[in-house]
Formats: sequence, C-alpha cells, structure tokens
Amino acid sequence: MTSRAAADEAEAIKVLLVDDHTILRQGIHALLAREPDIDVVGEASDGLEALDQVSRLEPHVVIMDLVMPHMNGLEATRKIRERHPQVRILVLSMYDDDEYVREIIQAGAAGYVLKRVATEDLVKAIHEVYKGSSFLYPPIAAKLIDYVRSVQGGDDVESLTPREREVLKLIAEGNTNQGIATILGLSRKTVESHRANIMRKLELHDVTDLVKYAIRKGLTTLD
Repeated sequence: MTSRAAADEAEAIKVLLVDDHTILRQGIHALLAREPDIDVVGEASDGLEALDQVSRLEPHVVIMDLVMPHMNGLEATRKIRERHPQVRILVLSMYDDDEYVREIIQAGAAGYVLKRVATEDLVKAIHEVYKGSSFLYPPIAAKLIDYVRSVQGGDDVESLTPREREVLKLIAEGNTNQGIATILGLSRKTVESHRANIMRKLELHDVTDLVKYAIRKGLTTLD
C-alpha cells in the first residue's frame, strides 16, 4: 500500500509505520500521503512483523511505536539496526519516561517524537532522520539533558569556535539544522558544516553525545 504513484517512488522517502493500533496507523498514513516526497510503503502491527517488512520493503525510515505485543519497539529497533544499519528509526510514542527515552536512543533510534506532535513536526522529523541527522522533540531533549547533568569530565571546549559553541548549544536544546539556521541567520548548509566540524573536533558521533558534552561544559542552561 503506497501513498503515491509508482513513478514517484524512486524520489520519495520510503516510510514503514509500526504501531499496534490500526486506526492510528491509518491516520498517520493519511496525513503522510499528503506529502509529495514521502511514500508510506507498508505498515506493521508489532516488532516481529516490522522485521519482516523491513527486509521485504527496504524502507528508508521506520516510524516505531514502543509498547506493542510479541516484540516491543525497543527490541525491534535493536534488531533492525543490527540487520539493516542503513535504516533510520524514528520513535513515535505517547511515553516520555526517562527510561524509555534513554534506552531507545542507546538502541540506535535516530529520533524521538511524542504522539501529541503536530503533523508538520512529524514530517520535519522524518526528513531530518532521513538526511542522517537526529531529531529530538524538545521535551525529550530536555529529559536527556536532565539525565546527564551529573556526568563529569569531558573534552577541551577551547577547540570549538564561538559559533560552533552556539550551534552545539542549540543542537543540545533539541533544535533541527533548519531551526538553528533560522535562529542564527545562517544557511542550513553552513549549520551542517558547523555540526560536522563539532563532531570531528570532539570525536563525538551522535546527538546524545553532543547533549552530554554541552551539559558537562555548561554550554546550555535548558531546564
């Protein structure tokens, strides 16, 4: 089941929806069908079915619920990342519990949004994780920040330029590359360049590590 003509599929972001509530999957499918560059290629009702669908359909992005029968979203995320490391996992959950957030990010999810999110934010999250970035809904980013406040030690912040520190602070607060570009009056390409330089200089590899570093160094005051 697709949301556009087959001729457009090659240029679309292929999305697999995984949730045990049929009506919710149908609703998200209908919303995403309005997007010209997103193609919902399949749906799954639990983690086991998701593993099979990922192998058959080769989606770019999996929108993953957490609490499901047979195999939950956490275990499914781990297995998908092991077997198909190129597939990006975007968690869409009603839960914002600290433990859920930490475990799913550690399992390899590229993003985490809550089911109360606006449609435009979900679409933005899909695009961000597809492009290789991470996307954390601001309340989720805040929880990660709270979690790492007691982490000690770190790298030399002097290796970062003032602009890179600004970009790092905004990343840690849950902003997307485009959001940072708007805030700082830069192009998205420039922000992406700053982000790559930050990760290279600090030898960090994902948004969780960036958040931890920013808190250790006092670069963000988000509460």
